[in-house]
Amino acid sequence: MINVSDLSPWPRQMLNWAVTIGSVLLCLLVLPTRLPGMELLGIGPNWLLIWVVAWSLKRTVLQGAIAGLVLGLIQDGMTSPDPSHTLSLALVGILTARIQKQRYIEEDFISVALIVFGMAVVAETVSAIQFTLQGDRNLAAIWTYHQRIALSSAILSSLWAPIVYYPLNRWWQRINLLGQSSN
Repeated sequence: MINVSDLSPWPRQMLNWAVTIGSVLLCLLVLPTRLPGMELLGIGPNWLLIWVVAWSLKRTVLQGAIAGLVLGLIQDGMTSPDPSHTLSLALVGILTARIQKQRYIEEDFISVALIVFGMAVVAETVSAIQFTLQGDRNLAAIWTYHQRIALSSAILSSLWAPIVYYPLNRWWQRINLLGQSSN
């Protein structure tokens, strides 16, 4: 087994990137999966949104926006790009990083779950606005359906958020501590 603290800075950084990219790939793989207990009214957790929140909590606004933009583009490539997921995930990254900067909340499971809940509602609202702006659908149907999707996505995503947040946060904290001690 590899002891991360024994690695020099370059291999440690490469391992950190591998863990980070691997966690994104894992979220991408489970995104279309609907296992028992992972679905509510036909809606599953938004794993990429959870990842963007976990990433953005201790990053700058620019880093949060870039993470949301990249994951949104990947999700658009996996699904329909209409409406685009880039807008909603970039906004989630920006807002989450701003919340962190303002120090309004402590980072624990409940806070992260509440942030994910709110950001899921924001992301689904951005999607509903995009559908509305297209003008080819019934406005009342869009907003009625939006309520169901937003609430289901927010509930499930917030309940599953610790599964993604806790191990990644621990890993990133450890890497940061090791980076500080080697400087």
